[in-house]
Amino acid sequence: MNLKEQLLQACYGYVNKRIASYKDEIETIKEAIENNDKSNDEGDDSGNGKLFNDLELNAQYLSDANKMLDTIKLINSKTSHTNVVLGSLVKTTSNNFFMSISIGKIEIENASYFGISLSSPIGLLIKNKVVGDSITFNNNTFTITEIK
Repeated sequence: MNLKEQLLQACYGYVNKRIASYKDEIETIKEAIENNDKSNDEGDDSGNGKLFNDLELNAQYLSDANKMLDTIKLINSKTSHTNVVLGSLVKTTSNNFFMSISIGKIEIENASYFGISLSSPIGLLIKNKVVGDSITFNNNTFTITEIK
């Protein structure tokens, strides 16, 4: 498995774990709402308001995680790039980036890579750049040394 495939697998693992977690949480909340409804014969739904808010929040998180999954499904790990686009592995003078989804640091074979989204602040700066271009982010300037 090449490096990009390993990075992509890390992204899939991250997203699939989040999706499973949100689905579990949604089921737990639905059960709590049902149990609350059964125990409240007097029509007092004071506990359900928070549960419905939690349900809505987790549904939004699940939707966001599914969008992340859709994004990484667009990446072909066998494709090389000359400019920074979705799926690019970008090496710079200070950090290595995998243009995918925002998942933070990924450790592979004693090296660190940062999974970042093209729509993140640094992703917007680095998008469409080529080897030799420099970017300044948070008062740090770095130069792109390699794009795969």
